[in-house]
Amino acid sequence: MERAELKRWVADTGVAKWQGEFAFLCDAQWGPTERAAMQNLAQAAPQVDATRGWLCIPTGGTSGEIRFARHDELTLGAAVSGFCLHFGVTRVNAVGVLPMHHVSGLMARIRCVATDGEYCPWDWKRLAAGERPTLSARDQDWFISLVPTQLQRLLEQEGGADFLKQFRVVFIGGGPTWAELENAAALAGLPVALSYGMTETAAMIAAQRPAAFFAGARDAGQPLPHAKIEVFDEVTGNPCPPEVAGRIRVGGNSLFRGYFPDYQESRQFETEDLGMLNADGALHVLGRRDSAIITGGKKVWPVEVEAALRATGAFTDVAVIGVPDARWGESVVACYPTDGLSGPLDAAARALESRLAPYKHPKRFVAIAAWPRNAQGKLNRARLRELVLGK
Repeated sequence: MERAELKRWVADTGVAKWQGEFAFLCDAQWGPTERAAMQNLAQAAPQVDATRGWLCIPTGGTSGEIRFARHDELTLGAAVSGFCLHFGVTRVNAVGVLPMHHVSGLMARIRCVATDGEYCPWDWKRLAAGERPTLSARDQDWFISLVPTQLQRLLEQEGGADFLKQFRVVFIGGGPTWAELENAAALAGLPVALSYGMTETAAMIAAQRPAAFFAGARDAGQPLPHAKIEVFDEVTGNPCPPEVAGRIRVGGNSLFRGYFPDYQESRQFETEDLGMLNADGALHVLGRRDSAIITGGKKVWPVEVEAALRATGAFTDVAVIGVPDARWGESVVACYPTDGLSGPLDAAARALESRLAPYKHPKRFVAIAAWPRNAQGKLNRARLRELVLGK
């Protein structure tokens, strides 16, 4: 991939703002706080020139704490090559429902243009309303990337499963899935591939193949050929043996050049995620290392409680957080959108008795009107906590 080509493709996205030789991908829906943070960063004096890491992709929360991971034609090119090798394709066609300022949305398009494939941009709201694009019969190598809540929505939609069956692979990432959703996708015969990646790695660096999903695997799959994934012990720094949990460390040719404006290029990047590798080298992601709730001296992982709550069928969306508690240190609180309740709360609470230990049960259920989940499925837990504490 040539730099001039990538610059032209980036300009065509319509979301790039240039500051000298650096391009910053921006969300048109950012508020004043986010825009001010972006401007402050963009005007900072860079510690490196633009020969390595000139493309700045936003990462982080949606409350003004924005960072830009620096990429270029070499890192993105490595991600495309690894993708094609992993899935055995030479041309990639994709329907893009994620925005261009997000790394998954950007890479869906980059894979297409870099392999002379077809890219079909499609607004998620149209897809959610039942308006579906017609896929070209050029070849069968069509891909789509969804977050779990989008997959859930399409499975509930008449004809949604048939639409997804047209794809070679339906990637699911951007957040944890839950057993009921995975089982529903498998029962519907969808070519799902659970995946793992981040802005710092130019999107996915591990992904299943659909055959593994159909066979019952519920991990994030094997590392792609261009990537390296390790799980290490935070105390010793040593790699963990198979099936032992630790912190996830990643590397490879698609790894970012550092955060703008600093020079931080490294061959490895220690993520904030916990996981473990099985004997076959497939990655299981366990959650964020800072997400555990300590209540009464016991550790509660939100992802486990959220999965149990979803399994009750009472919530279209739900999130679990810890809030300060004078007696317990922290208490477990379940939040849901005001319009997202599809069953009685008391029945949902009773259903947890057979699913979770008592200390993991939410002490409160809180309805949130302004649900802080963005179009990419990322939940702003800091904002959610603020809303709960304000009630």
